Amino acid sequence: MPEARTNGAWIVLALVAGMAIGIAVAASGAATPAAAIGTLEPIGTVWLNALRMTVIPLVVSLLVAGIASAARTAASGRIAGRAIMLFVAGYVASVAIGAAFVQGSFALWPLDDTVRAALRAGAGVQHVPPSSMPPLGEWLTTIVPVNPFASAAAGAMLPLVVFALFFGFAVAHLPDAQRLALTGFFEALAETMLVIVHWVLWAAPLGVFVLALGVGLRGGLGAAGGILHYVLLLCAVSLLLTLATYPCAIWAGRVALARFARGVAPAQAVAFSTQSSLASLPAMLTGARETLGVSARVSSIVLPLAVTLFRVSSPAVNLAVVLFVAHVYAVPVGPGVLAAGMIVALVNSLSSAGLPGQTSFFTGTVPVALAMGMPLELLALLLAVDVVPDIFRTLANVTADVAVASIVERMEGGAPG
Repeated sequence: MPEARTNGAWIVLALVAGMAIGIAVAASGAATPAAAIGTLEPIGTVWLNALRMTVIPLVVSLLVAGIASAARTAASGRIAGRAIMLFVAGYVASVAIGAAFVQGSFALWPLDDTVRAALRAGAGVQHVPPSSMPPLGEWLTTIVPVNPFASAAAGAMLPLVVFALFFGFAVAHLPDAQRLALTGFFEALAETMLVIVHWVLWAAPLGVFVLALGVGLRGGLGAAGGILHYVLLLCAVSLLLTLATYPCAIWAGRVALARFARGVAPAQAVAFSTQSSLASLPAMLTGARETLGVSARVSSIVLPLAVTLFRVSSPAVNLAVVLFVAHVYAVPVGPGVLAAGMIVALVNSLSSAGLPGQTSFFTGTVPVALAMGMPLELLALLLAVDVVPDIFRTLANVTADVAVASIVERMEGGAPG
């Protein structure tokens, strides 16, 4: 959407301008401008709180409507069912690859302590206590909520996501009249929350500018270096997922490497320039049919369904964002905390496909951060630079969509390779 890209550019400019002014004020040592920045910072906090207030109803409504729709679609036809099975497998592989890559990259290329301190100072949250996980048996009993409303009030995302998952599957099994009434309600609720999110994101340049003033004032150039590290990390995760798609298409879809590369290249070019899987759909259909030999019967079902339900990069990248926050605050991520984040990132991806980049960043990362007990303040600044990683996320998504189409064609008895 042109509006989203324009707003994204303004947000990046607001981040750069805010940090530059904050750094200049800090370097000058002037007390009056520094005090003025301090009086403005509550504006940024209000903006962040306005985003946070929509998290619970938005995530639950998107999950219920998305799960009910996906379950109903999978039950309605063999091709759609096979595609959704591959979507789920792709999401599982994505979150596993993301967790392993990010943890490994921090072991090899950690943030400098001064950079982490600068980011913490800029975010205004100095310390986050490690998330203490109960023993495995006790942890398992907390996954299913006794009272989902209490979980919502406490911001306990994992049990809330599990409840929404069960609720969505149950809705899919209702008679048509009741199912349509409930899905219509949750779709309307989600759309209402998205309107509010759109309003809040419209004010994002102001909110990010004010927050960036504080980051520049307290964090200096070190904070800017940390944000660059973050951008490179997320781009690397998406590029790794893109590259991993090729052997999957070769092995499972029986497509020659050169042929698959030719078939997906036009869609990748559109994705790189538009940051939109939907805008890439015509190129995906053309490449799949004319170059890869995917039948119209398969491609006309799988590719539109993939654009609607499948963003292979979402779980890996959303988890990577929160793991970056954990690294900034030097919070050790144990197996239980990591498992909670992976589950929420995986399930939540079923609801975030099809949303604009800034909105999907918000709906994808905040639930994972809540599930892992990480602060949200740093996410507002990371959202400001999301426009660059979003290019590589879209590249991974369209590549995986075409690969799934070729694999389903092979499963249906065709021979695209």
